[in-house]
Amino acid sequence: MTPSLETWIVLALEEPAPPPLLEALGQRGLAVVRATTAAEVEDALANRMVAVVLADVKLPGVPFETLRGLMARHAPRASLVAVADAASAGSAIEAVKAGARDYVLKPLVTEDVSFVVEGARAEAAARPSQPAWAAGAGPGGGGERGTSDIVGDSSAMQAVWALVNRTAPTNATVLIGGETGTGKELVARRLHQQSARASGPFVKVHCAALPDALLESELFGYEKGAFTGAAARKAGRVEMAQGGTLFLDEIGDVSLATQVKLLRVLQDRQYERLGGTETRRADVRFVAATHRDLPAMMAKGTFREDLYYRLNVVRIVLPPLRDRSADVPLLARHFTALASRANGLGPVALTSDAMGALAAERWPGNVRQLQNLIERLVVLSETGTITGEDVRRELAEAADASPDVPSGAAGAAADAVHAAAVAGIAPAAVVPVGESRGPTSEMSAIDLKGAVTKAEKRQIEKALRRSKGNRELAARLLGISPRTLYYKLRVYGFE
Repeated sequence: MTPSLETWIVLALEEPAPPPLLEALGQRGLAVVRATTAAEVEDALANRMVAVVLADVKLPGVPFETLRGLMARHAPRASLVAVADAASAGSAIEAVKAGARDYVLKPLVTEDVSFVVEGARAEAAARPSQPAWAAGAGPGGGGERGTSDIVGDSSAMQAVWALVNRTAPTNATVLIGGETGTGKELVARRLHQQSARASGPFVKVHCAALPDALLESELFGYEKGAFTGAAARKAGRVEMAQGGTLFLDEIGDVSLATQVKLLRVLQDRQYERLGGTETRRADVRFVAATHRDLPAMMAKGTFREDLYYRLNVVRIVLPPLRDRSADVPLLARHFTALASRANGLGPVALTSDAMGALAAERWPGNVRQLQNLIERLVVLSETGTITGEDVRRELAEAADASPDVPSGAAGAAADAVHAAAVAGIAPAAVVPVGESRGPTSEMSAIDLKGAVTKAEKRQIEKALRRSKGNRELAARLLGISPRTLYYKLRVYGFE
């Protein structure tokens, strides 16, 4: 069976993995490739849809920083799990603080590794795709380099910076709100870097990616034997963040059961590992973020009121890009320079007409959408100049609906395709608001899916022609990850 989207795991291990572990990974639907040199790692990442990389922290010939750089370039959504022996466990924890998603200790225990890999895989699936140059130093999307990408001097952003500057030096808990793609994690990192805890770790937990059982163990750690697969004691994210900042991303997706446990650690700064009795102290500054309307969730009974008030000590709301259009030219120039450097290109200029076309767009995907568009324009530029015509062409192609769509539904279908592309979901699953899903409507859901599928296939064909068959470049032109493109190529029968 051909592996589907993001079902590869790269084992960058000095010694071969135990056969029972390989069998267990296979049973979980993961195809395994072993890589022991930098060239082998790069080949695996560039040519497979990788969900997880399991890597020795001291693999000869593959420094950890090199590995993270390769992941940032070829597989920015993949999760990195560090592997170390007991003597170098400190290095594994430092790897997590520096961007790895988790760690396991040697000798590798099948149940323990499987448990960690399942959590890492879930987080990779939930992570939005990003261009490699926007992923910072680490695979999690937002390393230290990413903090410099917070750009904007509009009045709306000046208000945000004022709050950040006043709040950062304190230990106050911060709740960051805003639409997807507005840069909430970057603001969380800025809060950390401007705080007295800047020398401590910045540890992130993606709450939406994990089910309750995994999330609780991620946060608080566990003792040996706490559950099936807990073969050794494991530190949780709260413990790893000691002396630093714990960033709870997508806090609105946490279940009510886990909210109770979060409330205690926020309120009392105390917790226990799963299966343990020792009460531990959390010397951590909490920053949370969500795109959800938490007050509305409280009214529905899906988010605890007491937890909301514990989180909402200081609230920072990031404005959507459409409400700070004055920042678009500044962001565009910034991303143009970054994309040029990252792709080994010379300087690329934006004409005034291009700036006008960018400023006129509504940017439903916010800053993330602008990043993707700018990189496509930079990579495609043959003259070193991006014009208004270039911008309008790329925007039109992104929103282009199939001409096979019946009259009267084309605009809705175009909006659906564009919104799906921005959100990073499959356009074939989108039906425009107001369109009936019943078979008696003018255009049924099945017809729309077929039409959008045809349009998507044509866009892929066009990207492959324009990139002369270079799939990584074609993925960038389409604004999707290489792994997503490989998956679609298989689904649509391109290979």
